[in-house]
Amino acid sequence: MILHPAEKICAGIVAALFVIDAVLIAVKDVGVDWFNYAVVCAIGGTSIAIGHIYRTIRGEEKIALAATGAGLFILFTIAGSIFNYLLLPVGDRRIDPLLARLDAAIGFSWTDAVVYVAEMPALGTALRWIYASSMPQLVVIVLILGFSGQRERLHRFLLTGIAGALISIAVWALFPSSGPAAFEVLPPGVSDSFAMIVGNSYGAELNRLVLEGPVFLSPADALGLIAFPSFHTVMACMAVWFMVRTPFAFPVFIIVNTLMLPAILVQGGHHLVDVIGGFAVFGLALLASKLLMTVTLVFQRYPTVSAASPQRLPS
Repeated sequence: MILHPAEKICAGIVAALFVIDAVLIAVKDVGVDWFNYAVVCAIGGTSIAIGHIYRTIRGEEKIALAATGAGLFILFTIAGSIFNYLLLPVGDRRIDPLLARLDAAIGFSWTDAVVYVAEMPALGTALRWIYASSMPQLVVIVLILGFSGQRERLHRFLLTGIAGALISIAVWALFPSSGPAAFEVLPPGVSDSFAMIVGNSYGAELNRLVLEGPVFLSPADALGLIAFPSFHTVMACMAVWFMVRTPFAFPVFIIVNTLMLPAILVQGGHHLVDVIGGFAVFGLALLASKLLMTVTLVFQRYPTVSAASPQRLPS
């Protein structure tokens, strides 16, 4: 299979994560929904295979970029999610009390924010849809960058996402947190006034997971485990940063992801300092992706492809 250097790095990270996942699953004796994971992985693998066909047989490099990027994105999402779950349980090491004190010091209260939004149910529903749009946005960006032939930006985007996710997981593994929804009890009726994604019931399940760990893994039941730093903030920053040179799409992405910030707090059940941490992680991930792109120079001695031909040529 012919892959560009950055694609090789992404594929290598994905493969390494799957190996680690397999070892941890065996060691921890966790049940796995093999069928549904296989379906999702098959979608990612098929997308990469389609990219390979268009790159080597059809000579359509733009389609190949989009398909390969989408496949790698899907596979990393699955491998990373499983890995994050297998780091559970974390016991009583959570730093949420500290995060709550920091929030209070800067004048933010998650409960007050939710109660305020509950008085405007339409706003709460809108924030729910905006919050849920994070992952689909990234898929759309992969397709836009791929089909427009922006290879370097696409690969930088993928590497930034992978670096951001791994940094977030590492920070969370060292300093676990679940967010205020796991600790603060909302007033009666507030959760029912608008459809909350991360409310007290969600928080209760997080509390169980951090203490007991998972007994069965399934893509259908996966929850967002990381409060600090907010990876949704990282994704919002990625969307804006990598769409800024795409005039037809940028206005939509800047509006949606500006609204994403209150959505992260209210619908995502986050501390305000989680969002601040997410901005910091994005900066580190962007720097890491720049360094990784320079590492691709090492691959120059290996065959890759040109945008105009399916033949193997030096990059």
